[in-house]
Amino acid sequence: MAVRVQTASFDPGAELNAFLAASNGAGAAATFTGVVRSRPDDPITALTLECYPELAINQLTAIVADATARFGLLAATVIHRYGTLAPGEPIVQVMTLSPHREAAFKGAEFLMDYLKTDAPFWKQETGPGGTHWVEANDEDDKARARWE
Repeated sequence: MAVRVQTASFDPGAELNAFLAASNGAGAAATFTGVVRSRPDDPITALTLECYPELAINQLTAIVADATARFGLLAATVIHRYGTLAPGEPIVQVMTLSPHREAAFKGAEFLMDYLKTDAPFWKQETGPGGTHWVEANDEDDKARARWE
């Protein structure tokens, strides 16, 4: 189990290769990489994420431990960035290993659903119209609720 909260960019492919190199006979791996999005109808020039790194690491570690126990994961890694990021840059990567694909997929999905709602990151978008805070999303809350 690994959790990294960092300002530095990361290479999703290199991270996955390193994760798989330590797979220890797992039968399945699932990976999700989130990137900063800028839509044509609502473009942004930057996304700034604020956090208290120690708090974020503690909360993410608890979420990963829950997913590991719930789905019988052999390993799980979460990498989450903070600071100012440009559209297209990787912002988060979740990787899970398990004996079978269903647990790997569900573990990764569970982690992302909880990261979207429970991780202590605050987002601010900057675009042509200025800067604004990103509000909570009802769809994210609904996705998380299905795991309760």
